[in-house]
Amino acid sequence: MTKRALVLVMTVLLGASLLTAPAGATPSDGEDSVDEGSVGEPYLVGRGIADATGEIAEVGLMGYGRIDQQAAGLHNRQRSRAFVIADRATDERVLLVVVDAPMIFNSVRQEVLRTLSERYGNTYTERNVMLTATHTHAAPGGHSHHLLYNITTLGFHRKTFEAVTSGIVESVDRAHADLAPASLTLTHDELTGASANRSREAFDRNPARDRQHFPDAVDPQTSLLRIERDGRPVGAINWFPVHATSMSGDNRLVSSDNKGYAAYRWERDDAGVDYRADRAPSFVSAFAQTNAGDLTPNVDLTPPGTPEDFQRTTANGEQQYRAAKRQVDADGTALAGGVDSRLVHVDLSDVEVRPEFTGDGRTHHTCKPAVGASMAAGSLEDGPGFPGFDEGENPLWDKVSHSVLYRASAKLEECQAPKGVFAPVGAMNRVYPWVQEIVPVQLMRVGELYLVGIPGEVTITAGLRLRRTVAEAVGAELRNVLVAGYANSYFHYLTTPEEYDVQHYEGGSTLFGRWQLPALQQTARGLATAMRDGRDVPSGEPSPDLSGRQLRLQPGVVLDTPPIGKRFGDVLDQPAEAYSAGEQVSAAFAGAHPSNDLHRGGTYLEVQRWDGRAWRTVADDGDWSTTLHWKRRGVSASRVTVTWQPPTDAAGTYRIRYRGDAKNALGRVTPFTGVTRTFTIR
Repeated sequence: MTKRALVLVMTVLLGASLLTAPAGATPSDGEDSVDEGSVGEPYLVGRGIADATGEIAEVGLMGYGRIDQQAAGLHNRQRSRAFVIADRATDERVLLVVVDAPMIFNSVRQEVLRTLSERYGNTYTERNVMLTATHTHAAPGGHSHHLLYNITTLGFHRKTFEAVTSGIVESVDRAHADLAPASLTLTHDELTGASANRSREAFDRNPARDRQHFPDAVDPQTSLLRIERDGRPVGAINWFPVHATSMSGDNRLVSSDNKGYAAYRWERDDAGVDYRADRAPSFVSAFAQTNAGDLTPNVDLTPPGTPEDFQRTTANGEQQYRAAKRQVDADGTALAGGVDSRLVHVDLSDVEVRPEFTGDGRTHHTCKPAVGASMAAGSLEDGPGFPGFDEGENPLWDKVSHSVLYRASAKLEECQAPKGVFAPVGAMNRVYPWVQEIVPVQLMRVGELYLVGIPGEVTITAGLRLRRTVAEAVGAELRNVLVAGYANSYFHYLTTPEEYDVQHYEGGSTLFGRWQLPALQQTARGLATAMRDGRDVPSGEPSPDLSGRQLRLQPGVVLDTPPIGKRFGDVLDQPAEAYSAGEQVSAAFAGAHPSNDLHRGGTYLEVQRWDGRAWRTVADDGDWSTTLHWKRRGVSASRVTVTWQPPTDAAGTYRIRYRGDAKNALGRVTPFTGVTRTFTIR
């Protein structure tokens, strides 16, 4: 064989090996074969989107704590968005996931990490994986392993749990496969008029130095991590603190709320992403949470009703989108310096807090968790809780706590007072796991950006103190240190000691007492100094796996039957023959229970347009222009109503297709379709 022929054969063999590299390949398996001479692209970045929508009927929506808020249809699908960021020089990497979900429960984190370990070995671990939720209050619950969060969902819902975990893993798979050289730019701006402080009395108890940092009692900072390849934006992660409570407690449709709209607006409307077809979309945008604990999108401090909340959701999401979008061309910090991460598990029920963090020069302790009576009152500005409870003073529970509980335990009083204890969930944990006590606290670095992963809802001032703690330890600019709220697990709220004393909803929901924030500042300082000094941190013992101890009180689907004289898929109410531009279209079908098949990665409905040769889908149930309403008729029949709000330029001929799945008496599920007559839009 000649030398030229040998070179040719070796080249072909090398190319074949790269093309057939396994899906779980790490950079050393072939990803570094990309052009390492790319100027100004010190990272490998991968992006991925996947469907994470759970059950959309007869499952409690999570967030408002209302047992009557049972899902009855779909506003739009929830997405998981994953970003892998690797340092090309060291192969060190981090993985950030932002999910349209109420919370990230430890159950979800355990399952995701278990699956990633099976697929990728030690590439993605608890240390370098950060899972965060947007905190929509209109997504299905029932995917926690702790009872307090499954009460309003009538127990654990496996199908929703599997949809959320599978969606997260699928988005990670896609991000891993998408790794390519990229540059990262961090920018900051301000967004006002999109949030208000719903607990101003508590905020005003903070020292002047803290209040002066937020003169309007809101955190207006909107930060954007811009991802570019060859100078072209291909992704963005935005952090802005505001509750995803634009959709009200009266709503019954599953929705990703304001942050989901902002991401949809950028991806679908601007970049033309087809969620069902694009496995490597041209653009991925995530709108993540930070310290949003006391910030509401209801700037008039009044929760909306339905359908007003649909307009409010769109309006607030539009504000977040526009604030992020205008940073795409802004000057910022070109990130460099690699990536890093640290994580430790903390038993928040038993932390000794050193004097330098307590503010009074004394040592204090956290204690077993307790729910305050003011937590039961709910946040009146977003959605009230149980009647008979108030934010602030609750004379009955205050008296019981001070005359009985605190008298019996000086340690409990030192930790929890002045909280009027409604439920001593720490003691209840001995019988059955109600809330999580051992929680993960994480610090992640991407160049000059630091993310403090906190498993709960952090008020803006509590967030400010955490950010200052980390910034001082690592020598970073304060604005480049962000709290990543709702990360990895969930422990309710985190307030400052001063805010805690007021015992509004947020203080009553700070489960581990007055010294919970100083305990976490102490933890964050330890992580930050270890990262600064290049030291590892023992992660400690994690919270136990409770997957074998789950209860379900709500029965599953038993049987579907069509209305008398009808077949599955029959159109019960046809659309009108013609509509004016912008007029809402509606059709009703003889349907089946949506939980028989969640259509994850697919759709329950399609709006199709005739293009002269074939029917082309122009909208589905992942779009904000459609809704699906499910209603039970009798014992086992279902009526499914589909609406579509066409754009003003939608002239043409259309039809609506509904995709259902019916369960027979033997438990077999059979798919079916229904199609309306054609209609025109003029």
